[in-house]
Amino acid sequence: MVVLESTTYPGTTKEEVVPRIERGGLKVGKEIFAVYSPEREDPANPDFTTSTIPKVLGGHTPACLEAGIALYRHAIGTLVPVRSTQTAEMTKLLENIHRAVNIGLINEMKVVADRMCIDIYEVIDAAKTKPFGFTAYYPGPGLGGHCIPIDPYYLTWKAKEFGLHTRFIELAGEVNRAMPDYVFSKLVFGLNRDSRSVKGSKVMVLGISYKKNVDDMRESPSVELMEMLRDHGAVLSYADPHVPSFPQMRHHSFDLDATLVSPDSLAAQDAVIVATDHDAFDYVQIKAHAKLIIDARGAYREPADHIIRA
Repeated sequence: MVVLESTTYPGTTKEEVVPRIERGGLKVGKEIFAVYSPEREDPANPDFTTSTIPKVLGGHTPACLEAGIALYRHAIGTLVPVRSTQTAEMTKLLENIHRAVNIGLINEMKVVADRMCIDIYEVIDAAKTKPFGFTAYYPGPGLGGHCIPIDPYYLTWKAKEFGLHTRFIELAGEVNRAMPDYVFSKLVFGLNRDSRSVKGSKVMVLGISYKKNVDDMRESPSVELMEMLRDHGAVLSYADPHVPSFPQMRHHSFDLDATLVSPDSLAAQDAVIVATDHDAFDYVQIKAHAKLIIDARGAYREPADHIIRA
């Protein structure tokens, strides 16, 4: 049996995997089975494990689907069979596109609310009291991880074969990609208010993994912020309990080790940016000792003169 679990565009199993198998002389559905069953995981979420997350699967033929069910039923509590590999492939894309589009929406709402002097987090908290028809999403400094920033564009590419333009996907991507620049603009505003420029200012980025409580750096918007700071002449440092040294990455390079967050290290900075809100950070200590806080994660709900929402 050949099972593809990686996120991909609809038609990959049928158009790419099956022909390669059958060129070797085996008939898919009789001598070998081809199944698409997308991976589902939520790193650092203790409420779900591989066995408790329902698993979607589609087979190239009915016999392939039966073989896939026979394989996974021993390890997964709930199986969700669908009628084709294309349906399973599209299901995974819908899950990721749903998140990307809604995060783009709330990031845009954040910018609008800020301009209107409205607390976007209070708005979200109030809206989520509605027991139906609303799902809470939260703004941030941009999208990260190996799924949400990338996977939607698989469908964008495939849709062009059918003469279609995926406008929502591309617009959400445009909004989300602009968020590191938005956070940087808030830093510039805060430093200017204190008669300082970015060049020469000491700035610490708090959290450089793409989400809280993990060490995964892939597509992290924090890294984009770090590059902007470096390019504009800031004296850059970072703190992250999950990333003790900046790792080797394909497109980014920093010769930096994590700084220990302490009253002295905070007081030595001209600004700190809460880019990833790890639970290990002492936010009371940060608030007490940092001169300027750029909060890109809503870590601070109560306003303060030295805290700027981003």
